[in-house]
Amino acid sequence: MNINNKFIITINRELGSGGRTVGRKLAERLGVEYFDKAVINALQERYNLSVEQIEQLKGQDTGWWAEFKRKMTFSESEYELNQTNIETEDVFRAETQVLKALAKENSCVIAGRTACYVFRDHPNHLSIFIQASMPCRMTRVAREQNMSKEMARVTIDKVDKMRENYVREYTGTSRYDTRNYQLVINMDELTEDAAVELILSYIRSMAV
Repeated sequence: MNINNKFIITINRELGSGGRTVGRKLAERLGVEYFDKAVINALQERYNLSVEQIEQLKGQDTGWWAEFKRKMTFSESEYELNQTNIETEDVFRAETQVLKALAKENSCVIAGRTACYVFRDHPNHLSIFIQASMPCRMTRVAREQNMSKEMARVTIDKVDKMRENYVREYTGTSRYDTRNYQLVINMDELTEDAAVELILSYIRSMAV
């Protein structure tokens, strides 16, 4: 991957691994946009926007885009567990269209269940998987959601199953298949900032 040309970095991550924060910080360091499922679905559901409208709004100098992203502050697990739309082929198709629209004009970092699949043939794409041990994930989710570790485990199991079923159904592969990624990171002994530095180091090594 060459960051001097338009690029796409996709991040698949386990709930409670810190992958969402890593993706956001990585985008900040690279000076590009960051998108995750919360943003993608909010664009579709809350604002009922088409792909064409998304492209138009992104290109306007009204501050709308920055304000919209600022409002997307709900946590990852809160969003996953409270989404009400039924996962169907139409949802997958719409999600794919929005992902491609968001990445059409500029480089970006995308954290999402199927982004690595959607952009698998992109000529300048880096695919990353971020994971952590169950104890670390439970501790993080319990802290962020103000719940017991036992309840955090229930939450994690539910989200893991939902994400894996969705990926298998619409991509024919497993999100845990490391052959889908160029870089796999275990967060047990890393801070989010350290993970970002590791990714940047890997990108620099690719550019040599």
